[in-house]
Amino acid sequence: MTDRPATGDELDALEATIDAWFQIQVAENPVVVTVEREGSEQRRWFVRVKGEEKDVFTIRYHLRQRTLHYETHFMPAPEENQAELFEHLLRRNLKMYGGSFVIGEEDAVFIQGHLDRKMITAEELDRVLGSVYSWVEQYFRPALRIGFASRFP
Repeated sequence: MTDRPATGDELDALEATIDAWFQIQVAENPVVVTVEREGSEQRRWFVRVKGEEKDVFTIRYHLRQRTLHYETHFMPAPEENQAELFEHLLRRNLKMYGGSFVIGEEDAVFIQGHLDRKMITAEELDRVLGSVYSWVEQYFRPALRIGFASRFP
């Protein structure tokens, strides 16, 4: 990770890189539905993604002084089989590069990761978006079947 915090000019340049990349995604990537910003001072983006296993989900990006943080709400807190679900997700963490399952607000499950600011390029942003999309597509349905087993026939 980068040792010193980014200067305002460095953050402005990174923000411009991320904005330009998101503009391309909205125009060319069929899974990116919209990109919204939370105020210009916050350096936050909300990306609505169209999936197959999970119809729509939002990936939140936050440019900080040292990293680009990203996360998505994966699923609500499990109603049953909590230990089995968390074991399942922890085992999935072993296969995930650059992100991991975490327990967040109200015991909901999130996927989150960080990208060192020196690594913010179009290629790495592609990898992050593709990875989060892939993880949701691969792991969402099996996780629901464990955490909400009685709702599935």
